[in-house]
Amino acid sequence: MSVIYIVLPLAVIFAGIAVGAFIWAADQGEFDDLDTPALRILHDDVDAETSSSPPTRAARAEPD
Repeated sequence: MSVIYIVLPLAVIFAGIAVGAFIWAADQGEFDDLDTPALRILHDDVDAETSSSPPTRAARAEPD
C-alpha cells in the first residue's frame, strides 16, 4: 500500500510533463499543417533521377 505514495506522484509528474510537451509543441506550430506530409509521398521527385546517390543493388547486378 505504501508504494502508491511513490507511484501516484510520479504518474502526476509524467502526465504534467506530457501535457507541457504537447502545449509547447502546439505553440511552436508543430500541428499547423497535418495534410501536406501525408500527400508529399504522392508527388514525383524530379531530382531523384538526377541525384548522385549510389545505384541500388539491383542496378549494380550484371545480367547472366
